[in-house]
Amino acid sequence: MAEKKKIERYNIRISGLGGQGVVTTAHILGAAMDNAGKFASLVPFFGSEKRMAPVEAYVRASTQPIYEVGEVIYPDIIMIYHSQVVTHGKSYTMPFYTGLKPNSLIIINTDRDVLFPEDVEVLKNLNATVVQFDATALALKIAGTELATNMAMMGMVLGLTKLVNIDNIEAAVRERFLGNSFVASGGTAALDSAIEKKFKKKEDLLAKNMEVITATFAMADEVDMSTDETIIQFDV
Repeated sequence: MAEKKKIERYNIRISGLGGQGVVTTAHILGAAMDNAGKFASLVPFFGSEKRMAPVEAYVRASTQPIYEVGEVIYPDIIMIYHSQVVTHGKSYTMPFYTGLKPNSLIIINTDRDVLFPEDVEVLKNLNATVVQFDATALALKIAGTELATNMAMMGMVLGLTKLVNIDNIEAAVRERFLGNSFVASGGTAALDSAIEKKFKKKEDLLAKNMEVITATFAMADEVDMSTDETIIQFDV
């Protein structure tokens, strides 16, 4: 079986359902690459903006300048945020592994093995590595909300690729959730207090999200990307 070599350019396709933070993930991945002095381009793709409707996002991440935009046709990495993308075809790209390059990576948020035998055969022939873990359960366990599912998925992909470090990610997450929202007020003490409380809530949110990301970074360290094993299943 061909050796899986480290690459410096990743074309990433993210598939999930509305409300899972697919597009937010793309934004944070791009910002993390920028914080690391690297390059990224990203494009969201969705129809009706409602919960449980299919959503995709495409991210290109590299150590070199990127000039392409648009849909990722031939991904090196596929991230699946909901098992129904695989089991029910809730995706704009079907089957979900369409266009996948050899020696690539698939990360699936699931509490069980969702791949059909024919899927496994195709992925084995492509020498792909499939990491399955319950990102939603991990988010609930650590952050107390399923809204941190995207943080678990992002931590896993960045932990496996080592494209950026944890400080680059924290800066990107902080920028996403805090931005420039905390401005010292010159008004009343009551207004100052309200702003500070809002900021503290966001700081708490940031801290929980980073706990989730740190946990999946540690899980990623347990994965041997050179293994001939196709499916790697984590218990959360």
